[in-house]
Amino acid sequence: QLRLVESGGGLVQPGGSLRLSCTASGFTLENYSIGWFRQAPGKEREGVSYINRSGRGTSYADSVKGRYTISRDNAKNAVYLQMNSLKPEDTAYYYCAASGSRFVSFDAQLYDYWGQGAQVTVSS
Repeated sequence: QLRLVESGGGLVQPGGSLRLSCTASGFTLENYSIGWFRQAPGKEREGVSYINRSGRGTSYADSVKGRYTISRDNAKNAVYLQMNSLKPEDTAYYYCAASGSRFVSFDAQLYDYWGQGAQVTVSS
């Protein structure tokens, strides 16, 4: 069974940090580019960050640039999203997704597998 699982979400105060993890079972993440997406209540899903297969190519949404860092550890079959200086507007359900496409972007149609998501709430 091919699965992606997110972990590390939770409640944090503004200015705080969280690290989301995306792990895979049934397949090897190193063969895929990985994206993080989020969806807040009443809003459309948006791309947050992605990392290519080698890990040398990354991209961030303008809203998180300078605060979030994506990384991967292929030995652990995991991808991480370090989120610092969190703001209330970062509150959302966060999803990781795996793309086998040669070219990666925030186009959700490029992604083959999706996790169930993890809630991130930023509130005092």
